[in-house]
Amino acid sequence: MIPHPTIMRRRLLLGTVAIAGAGLQPAAAQGIADGKPVVIVMPYGPSAGQEVTSRILTDGFAAQFGGNFVNDYRPGAGTTVAARQVARAKPDGSTLFLATNVTFTMAQFAYRNPGFDPDKDFAHISLLAEALYFMAANPKWQSIDALVAEAKRRPGELVYTSWGVGSVAHLQGMDFCRRAGIDMLHLPFNSAPQALIELIAGRADIIFTTMAAALPHVQAGRLRALATPSPQRIPGYPDLPTMVDLGFHDFVMLPWYSLSAPAGTPPALLARLEAAATGAFGTPAAAAKLAEHGLIPAARGAADMRARIAADRTRNAELMRLAGIQPE
Repeated sequence: MIPHPTIMRRRLLLGTVAIAGAGLQPAAAQGIADGKPVVIVMPYGPSAGQEVTSRILTDGFAAQFGGNFVNDYRPGAGTTVAARQVARAKPDGSTLFLATNVTFTMAQFAYRNPGFDPDKDFAHISLLAEALYFMAANPKWQSIDALVAEAKRRPGELVYTSWGVGSVAHLQGMDFCRRAGIDMLHLPFNSAPQALIELIAGRADIIFTTMAAALPHVQAGRLRALATPSPQRIPGYPDLPTMVDLGFHDFVMLPWYSLSAPAGTPPALLARLEAAATGAFGTPAAAAKLAEHGLIPAARGAADMRARIAADRTRNAELMRLAGIQPE
């Protein structure tokens, strides 16, 4: 599918079209999509983490294959709008999907008919990057121990916030309360910035959110980072404990960006895309760019992605059940 001209103009204005330079062979691009521009379907509107991930990917593909790469933003309905478009696309390499863990491990539990099968309608290529998270709190909370003690003293009065029912922030906040044996009120908003405003204003107490969103507020003293749900301590923040360090066994959460194609894409083409994607994210320069946005490289190929989907889906199904969320 050749994108609408307005999509092309928007992409060019954003400066995120990756075009092969002089000296690259046109035949290489034809090996991906028969000379057509390759459309990278994006499940959200322009955002820093998504943009840097896409840029590393398309720069790597341009260097490897030549050709033109265009981002097509299709936000809405928990990434299912974008997923449906890719699931119905021609499997010739001209349409790829920069998806997230929401698409393949959460959407099916929130939507009765998402309009696609997360397993049968896609050929998965690789995870690309993982997002580091903070458990951020209003600065009045000096530690998780102090928060838990107060929550036990005042059941149902302290507040954890999120950017929506069934979101990563909601499920992690609920899981924290369950594990800590406390009762906190969930206060959802329509976006992460809205939730953070409530936290800063003192009308909420904690949130599990991306490091990229929380860090400016932490550095300015408007929020306090109490812990991270990462498997290891975050480089540059050796004093910030993991949730596991604090006794929350196996409390690890690393949302991710990934790359998939429509089902039926030729295996030889998928192999080439996998090799190019893992190569693009395997450089020190890529790691440095990702780190600026609270991300870490995670491009380990198709087999690793399929295993991660299975594990995360099992975990999210249980969290959705505990949260009482029914498909709509």
